[in-house]
Amino acid sequence: MTRFYSFLLFLFFVYSANAQNNIVVKGTVIDINTQLPLELATVYFTTVKDSTMIEYATTDKNGNFIINTKKFEKPVFLKVNYTGYQTYFEELKGLTESKDFGKLYMIENANVLNEVIVKSEAPPITIKKDTLEFNAPSYKVRPDANVETLLKQLPGFDVDNSGKITVNGREVNQVLVNGKAFFDKDGAIAIKNLPADIIKKVQVSDFKTKKEELAKQESTSDYSSINITIDEKKNKGYFGKVLGGYGSDERYESSLMMNFFKNKQKISVLASSNNINSTGFSMDEVFDNMGGGRNARGGNQGASSGGKGITQSTLAGINYSDDWTKDLEFMSSYNFTNAVTKNDSKSNQVSFLPTGNIVTESDSKSKNENTGNNANFQLEYKIDPTMRLVVAPNLNQSNSNNTNSSFTSSVDQNGDPLNESTSTSHTEGSNTNFANSINFNKVFEKKSRNLSVVFNNNNSKNNSNGINISETIFHQDGKPNDERNQNAKNNSKSNSYAFDIEYTEPITDSLRVRFGTDLNWQNSDNDQKTFDFDESTDRYSNLNTSLTNFTSSKQNSISPKVGITLQKNKFTLNLNSRTSIVEFDNHSLYLNQATDLNKRYILPFGNAQLRYKFDRSKNLTFKYDYSNALPSANQLMPVANLNNPLNSVIGNPDLNPVEKNSAGIDFKNFDFRSRSGYSVYLRGDYYNNDIVSTSIYDDSGKRNTTYVNISGTYSMSMGGNWNQQIKKDAHTLRYGLRLSGNYNFDKGFTNAVLYNAKSIVVTPSVYMSYDYGEVLSIAPSYSMSYNETKYENFSRDATSNVIHRINMQTTSYWPANLIFGNDFGYTYNSNISGDFKKDFFLWNTSLSYGFLDKKLYAKVKVYDVLNQNQSATRTISSTSIRDEENTVLKRYVMFSLAYKIGNFADSKKGRKQRGA
Repeated sequence: MTRFYSFLLFLFFVYSANAQNNIVVKGTVIDINTQLPLELATVYFTTVKDSTMIEYATTDKNGNFIINTKKFEKPVFLKVNYTGYQTYFEELKGLTESKDFGKLYMIENANVLNEVIVKSEAPPITIKKDTLEFNAPSYKVRPDANVETLLKQLPGFDVDNSGKITVNGREVNQVLVNGKAFFDKDGAIAIKNLPADIIKKVQVSDFKTKKEELAKQESTSDYSSINITIDEKKNKGYFGKVLGGYGSDERYESSLMMNFFKNKQKISVLASSNNINSTGFSMDEVFDNMGGGRNARGGNQGASSGGKGITQSTLAGINYSDDWTKDLEFMSSYNFTNAVTKNDSKSNQVSFLPTGNIVTESDSKSKNENTGNNANFQLEYKIDPTMRLVVAPNLNQSNSNNTNSSFTSSVDQNGDPLNESTSTSHTEGSNTNFANSINFNKVFEKKSRNLSVVFNNNNSKNNSNGINISETIFHQDGKPNDERNQNAKNNSKSNSYAFDIEYTEPITDSLRVRFGTDLNWQNSDNDQKTFDFDESTDRYSNLNTSLTNFTSSKQNSISPKVGITLQKNKFTLNLNSRTSIVEFDNHSLYLNQATDLNKRYILPFGNAQLRYKFDRSKNLTFKYDYSNALPSANQLMPVANLNNPLNSVIGNPDLNPVEKNSAGIDFKNFDFRSRSGYSVYLRGDYYNNDIVSTSIYDDSGKRNTTYVNISGTYSMSMGGNWNQQIKKDAHTLRYGLRLSGNYNFDKGFTNAVLYNAKSIVVTPSVYMSYDYGEVLSIAPSYSMSYNETKYENFSRDATSNVIHRINMQTTSYWPANLIFGNDFGYTYNSNISGDFKKDFFLWNTSLSYGFLDKKLYAKVKVYDVLNQNQSATRTISSTSIRDEENTVLKRYVMFSLAYKIGNFADSKKGRKQRGA
């Protein structure tokens, strides 16, 4: 703690020392014709010599701006940029003293009407109607930095260790490169592997579905989308990186990333193989593939060890995109993956009953191998200026090979044995899936009038073949033991087709009405056959009828719908309603008895969304949704699932559809002037006829389970986030607070007794980062998760658990060519059972040195320096408490070499630029 206060004192003296060199510049930006203030205009200073940006700010709703900057004694330009207006500029001899520029008048850009293009350098930030645009070169990062480092410099952006991006409090669920997907739309590969110095712009907008995009409708999403555009000068050439490393305990890592750009044509190739739990291709700048086992930061409650077990993974992929003609765009990607995970697990579970508890201990060993091939395509064709067609097929094929052995034993509340089970199994499976989406949109001469047609299909086939040998011993009631030596074969297939047609008619400039119909066809078959081992023939040839069944389900629906959109300057209101007329037919054949269950439903659906924009960076959103969901065939049909000797499950044909009411409100505000922002949200779900499982336990601890409808269950969540960025000279300080809370009220039946469970989870966290230019980065964080559940009609009244996580990440880039990174974390789990360790430290470190103008890096990395890593978790549910521990990576040392390749051709000057 003394060191922490010393660090804060150091920062105070640093800022104090620089305060005497700082000046304050202010003024007001005004429309010269209307004399009205212009909000969110960008005001910035650049050097006259080379147009390097010095500092910038944006105006508030009164047109005022304030810029805190250091003195600069060389000539500079003062510039003001606002969309639709001519750029204002004024040359100054320097910035030597504080000054009030008074009113700065902007003139509308009339040249646009005459198709005259006025060229000037882009401002650091431009705020358009629905897009926030950052000029990447205005934000200085290290020459070898990736896009993730650039994003962290942009005001309002946050990128956590898992790669999740938020902008102004809104999560990003799509990252595009030049408007196209780069391998996957989540953007992890793009932000981790593309170099920052080839990026020209970063554009942020509300995420839109393809249908909304083509129809130019307002977004109804709570997510944001990012589009990264590449500098035209870097759009011709190649760049990449190759990495190889080997370490102690036969740990290894290797990766290759190559990109070939030729104007609109882009080809990217990647490959990776390692056995250190890195299952994707999202390398960290400092720790490379070690990111698969890093500490969580900033309130992320994921497992610090990187998951269950140790995974050896291999992947390869290629991404291709091109504009074949001015009207035809094509993009595609192919990925091959292979992952082998080995895991030893032990658990301790307490299951609650009205009259007492059952304690179950389990140990298992598993080896799971999964191999996959995935191909994605998208073809976008502009038939004419009014019609567009987008076709996006996806083909996925995978194989699995899983081996598992386990031992489980259960006792009652007095410690008397109930049952014990030993089993080994080996299962091989394959899955093939084809999905396709076709979007057609026709716009008409009248503004906002359009016709949208969307067709989706999903066809899948799954086969599995498994051997299971098990013995279950029952210690009570003289129940006979359950011994199995069986071969289970399962074949299933499903097909779904959806057709959505919608016509939009504008009533006024601000009011639009939508009419349409949704048509859906779904069918699925599941054929399970189980054969007992016949010792006389040494084959699995005896059909076990109790474990053999066939089920099929067919669901057809037609859903007429109507919607209204009312859009004013400040708010947008969307109302949608539809009624589904459903035919739901199910069939089963079990124990030579055929059952047909045919039902008809008329189900209403409705939703409303109101989005109010106080200004361009402050908005309030309210959403309400009413929906119905049908039970699955497994939940309905009277077919007993006896695969688990300790839990027999059978459907309930009297189930009703689930009725759900959801409502939410959230408020987001970001002040670009002060580079600070906050967001708060409140959401709730209320269920009528929710479907829950209900179990009857016999004296040996075996369950007989079915499904029932329960009404009156609900959940609520609320939270908020506040962050601030302070930048002075080479110093950048970011800090923030997060708080999230959840409340759940669950009901159900155990041993025919109605129980209630009320749970609350509260997770506060605080985080900070400090950057000193391109030399030093320090990022401490703390989070706490409190979980409490109270029970009624159970033998246990309540339970609670607290998890504390502290993390410190530091990276030093001094002296030149040397990079020293540390990732230090501490985790404390308060109420985990005595069989598991409550706390542990996880310290990872990396030291690298750059050769050949930083193209070649030699690295030594140590994972889990203190050799304390573990994976012990507690899960609290409405009917049980489960403590579990899994295999994790332990300490290893890795030596590696990384080489960067780069060769860009300036498309305008024909000049080559070399370097990463």
